[in-house]
Amino acid sequence: MAKKPTEKSAAEESAETKKPAAKKATAKKAAPKKTTAKKETTAKATKAAPKKEAAKKTATKKASPKKEKVEAPKEEVSVEATEAVAEVQVADTTEDIAVKDDNKPSAQDTAAAQAEFLSNFNWHNYQEGIDVIEDKQLDEFEKLVKDNFVDTADDDVIEGEVVYMTDREAIIDINAKSEGVISLNEFRYNPDLKVGDKVEVIVDMREDRTGQLVLSHRKARVIKAWDRVNNAHDNGEIVSGFVKCRTKGGMIVDVFGIEAFLPGSQIDVKPIRDYDQYVNKTMEFKVVKINHEFKNVVVSHKALIEADIEEQKKEIIGQLEKGQVLEGTVKNITSYGVFIDLGGVDGLIHITDLSWSRINHPSEILELDQKLNVVILDFDDNKSRIQLGLKQLSAHPWDQLSETLKEGVKVKGKVVVIADYGAFVEIEEGVEGLIHVSEMSWSTHLRSAQDFVNVGDEVEAIILTLDRESRKMSLGIKQITPDPWTDITSKYPIGSKHSGLVRNFTNFGVFIELEEGIDGLVYISDLSWTKKVKHPSEVLTLGDKIDVIVLELDVEGRKLSLGHKQTMDNPWDKYEKEFAVDSTHTVAITEIVDKGATIHFNDDIVAFIPSRHLEKEDGNKLKKGEEAEFKIIEFSKEFKRVVASHTVTFREQEMKNVKRATKKVAASNADKATLGDLDALANLKEQMDNE
Repeated sequence: MAKKPTEKSAAEESAETKKPAAKKATAKKAAPKKTTAKKETTAKATKAAPKKEAAKKTATKKASPKKEKVEAPKEEVSVEATEAVAEVQVADTTEDIAVKDDNKPSAQDTAAAQAEFLSNFNWHNYQEGIDVIEDKQLDEFEKLVKDNFVDTADDDVIEGEVVYMTDREAIIDINAKSEGVISLNEFRYNPDLKVGDKVEVIVDMREDRTGQLVLSHRKARVIKAWDRVNNAHDNGEIVSGFVKCRTKGGMIVDVFGIEAFLPGSQIDVKPIRDYDQYVNKTMEFKVVKINHEFKNVVVSHKALIEADIEEQKKEIIGQLEKGQVLEGTVKNITSYGVFIDLGGVDGLIHITDLSWSRINHPSEILELDQKLNVVILDFDDNKSRIQLGLKQLSAHPWDQLSETLKEGVKVKGKVVVIADYGAFVEIEEGVEGLIHVSEMSWSTHLRSAQDFVNVGDEVEAIILTLDRESRKMSLGIKQITPDPWTDITSKYPIGSKHSGLVRNFTNFGVFIELEEGIDGLVYISDLSWTKKVKHPSEVLTLGDKIDVIVLELDVEGRKLSLGHKQTMDNPWDKYEKEFAVDSTHTVAITEIVDKGATIHFNDDIVAFIPSRHLEKEDGNKLKKGEEAEFKIIEFSKEFKRVVASHTVTFREQEMKNVKRATKKVAASNADKATLGDLDALANLKEQMDNE
């Protein structure tokens, strides 16, 4: 008996669908079985619809089938399935025959129907239990999966469509199981976002707590931005960026949504002083460096400018000639010169080539970004170092010097440079004269030029020499005032007393300035009557005012000999009587020195006692601070020498006593003198002589 339509297997339904010829051979009763079977299959498929993950796996498996897998081996087809198919086919055939019997078909028709059925029967499906799927159909299925299916498990950037917007969120359709949600904060750069716009997103979370698909537009922009930045760096492409703000050492630039660093040295070929002028501007850049480890990007605007001017630079260098005048712009100012931009080529104007007159710094006459004409003075073989000049564009001031300037003429000028040997005075722009230090004062005692003038002083001078060919000029200041030595004999006659200032020390004396231009020398021996001065600084200091007397005067040699001690009485005239030889004085030993000791009678008289004259009557020697009686045994007024002795004070008395005793003995015992007495007297005499 034929089975009910609801009991047909999926294999039977597939066989019936694929073979229309077999369907024609069946009776009308078999038709409703096909419909019922399809509904049953649909219902089963609906009930068995997998979840998101299951659908994903199923689609993946179906998207990559192979023909070999579709043609299942015979071992996998069950015997029950084979028998079921045969039973269905036999039942259908029996029912068809039964219908024909009702219509009373002929035996001939029945045989023809059976032959047609057998000829169109799908024996492959009967043996394998599956239908063969064509390669074309597989390719079409894979294409549909690729175009419409979205894998929410990877990190690929997906293009989605805005389908709905709220006050806070945007609903994005990415052809997934459900739409995704993105906060509108991620679209702050695009306030005109509307429904229907295409946006790039990435799956941030497949399911949140509510089961909602969460997307991210910001992360997708970052991923895309890094791809674009890497491509721009690898291919050397020019990118556009928005300068957001300043930072230490440069600027922050938004490039494709990535914050890149623009160093200050890479903004322009010329130094930038005002960074704020570039903020909130869109500029073109070149990606010069990417640090993938730290996610740092460095861009340069200077590289684009350099590329543009490289051709100009080659053209300019090829046309350079010495003496050529070009227009340039002040690019940088240093203490030694100014760098000029000649249109892509830099040249240097040394500070000495800026002006015919002396300047302390180039900024005195030039400023940044100033345009000016310069002349090419020299360059190297590669023309990489170009020496420029500015002053050479005007005539030399010496060539235009007035004929009225000649020797003996008084001129005014400004002190521009001071050296050890003198000062340079600029009387006209670019025309200088030297005032030697010897021409600054009538004084024969040379001093530093800074003692007379300072840089910037306005001075008057007399032209002493003028050489227009050599462009040299010597000037003098002292010539403006009369020579003080003209009437020196009347002002400073020999023996006259004057006051002066101590100006300088030497080993042999001290220079005293009587007035400007009049200096005299006081020898060291003429400083004091009593003290032995080894150096003038022992008794005088610079700037002291002292009295002097003119001892000698040499007008031709401009020499003046002075004396200081001569202004006072010579105390040795008085001391010659007070401390005469054999005079006795009681004082204490002041100091023990080599070969003796010293005693101070007063501030002027210091006497020396030899060691043998320090012996006391008991045989010991005097010590420091011990007071005793001394006798002057030598006094020299000329050499200021005084020698005293303590020993002679008691030895003389002894000698007197001995002589007195000798005379007495000799007188009273002349006749009774013995040989022993004579020997004793002889020994005493010898002892006294030795001492």
